[in-house]
Amino acid sequence: MELELVNRYLSTLPEDDDHPYRTGPWTPQTSEWNADKLDVVGELPSDLDGIYLRNTENPLFASMRMYHPYDGDGMVHLVGFRDGQAFYRNRFVKTDGFCAEQKAGEALWAGLAEPPSLTKVDYGWGARGLLKDSSSTDVVVHGGEVLTTFYQCGDLYRLSGTTLETIGKQDWKGRFPARHGISAHPKVDEHSGELMFFNYGVDAPYMRYGVVDKANNLTDYCDVPLPGPRLSHDMAITERYSVLNDCPMFWDPDGLAVGKYATRFFRDLPTRIGVIPRHGTSSELRWFEFEPTYVLHWLNAYEDGDWVVLDGFFQINPAPVPAPGATHYERIFRFLGQEQKEPRLHRWRMNLRTGATQEHDLTDVISEFGMINGRYCGRPHRFAYAATRVDGIFLFDGFVKQDTETGAAETVKFPDGVFGSETAMAPRVGATAEDDGYVITLTTDVNENRSECLVFDAQNVTAGPVARIRLPERISSGTHSTWAPGSAVSGWRDFDNPDGAIRI
Repeated sequence: MELELVNRYLSTLPEDDDHPYRTGPWTPQTSEWNADKLDVVGELPSDLDGIYLRNTENPLFASMRMYHPYDGDGMVHLVGFRDGQAFYRNRFVKTDGFCAEQKAGEALWAGLAEPPSLTKVDYGWGARGLLKDSSSTDVVVHGGEVLTTFYQCGDLYRLSGTTLETIGKQDWKGRFPARHGISAHPKVDEHSGELMFFNYGVDAPYMRYGVVDKANNLTDYCDVPLPGPRLSHDMAITERYSVLNDCPMFWDPDGLAVGKYATRFFRDLPTRIGVIPRHGTSSELRWFEFEPTYVLHWLNAYEDGDWVVLDGFFQINPAPVPAPGATHYERIFRFLGQEQKEPRLHRWRMNLRTGATQEHDLTDVISEFGMINGRYCGRPHRFAYAATRVDGIFLFDGFVKQDTETGAAETVKFPDGVFGSETAMAPRVGATAEDDGYVITLTTDVNENRSECLVFDAQNVTAGPVARIRLPERISSGTHSTWAPGSAVSGWRDFDNPDGAIRI
């Protein structure tokens, strides 16, 4: 392995830190690396071409009172595959907030679990206001660039798909909605090259929806009127429609009236799912009502005749009650414990002609953070790859490949003390079948103090990884990821040298 330490940043975190999301598998990193000629156990497939990306919160400065795991600065990890070889990069997202705090040498923004009045600067992002936009939630590739997002509506930061250096903010040729930003999970249609997004806020109409073409032109942007402020986190697309949502868990209106952002689940309200033509207007948006729940992440949507079919993770108990004898941290972070919420893959169906609705579980397996083959985004899919959870803390102890047609589930369990990231499905070069490719994840092993990139044959995940790629240091555990083929990355064929081969 050839290593280059690019940067090492100052950290003011306490040496005797006992915070569950800054210790153990969540121990933050301070270093940025270039690593080539990576050590591989097994055989790296020669028909794997592209980049696996993962974003994660990674704090550098001590919080003012109480650190929440959504507060840390964004750090993106990249494992690139080309010509039967692999390389690794990791970089902080150089947001405005990151740069300001590096200059100040301390935290300047109050975190999610702290009073907004603690913020030390007259700058804030997010529907809640006064939160630092750390661009630490999701990561997608659009227009040849890596884009990072923030869950409470922020800027869209551009990173190089080969070096991970921050290029700047995306402005969509001067039409980026700077006042409202965009939410965490825009969707990219690999077939059209379009990017669909939404944002939300505390002022009417409370949500907006837009479309950006492959040349970064904002082609559509319209209001999505809602009854009040909502906390939608994700969306879905089909070939012709976009799917938005109004779930009955949101800020309590009585609290908002006095400046408090307390989240509450309203069990007597339905879950509403909205369907709008991809290039439609507010007047063309249709709402459908379903059983009350909260959906953090959708898997995919597609059209089936007059029906729009939507798969996502239905939470049995969106608002868990603290267990008797729960610790302070367990009470504060119980909403992160998915084993209490019991999410499972669920299907909602909406008939655009008759208005009829249907819904049912696809499995009884508790899982979340589902991924599919990106070529099937907005198209009928069969296979889902979703994370399974460790009880009591926000960690992935394995993943499950779920067949939505037969109900079959193939589960991969990591060894005790090893935790994974959101899996991404990477189609092999020339693939013709939906699961003809590889499942990729990053792991954090607290037993051996190391991290690896694991590559599984997607058609035989239970056989174990076909390749294990050693990373230069143990990385902090993390969540959202994506896969992009090399053809979708600007400069992929000619970086490092003009003949297209990686120099390692």
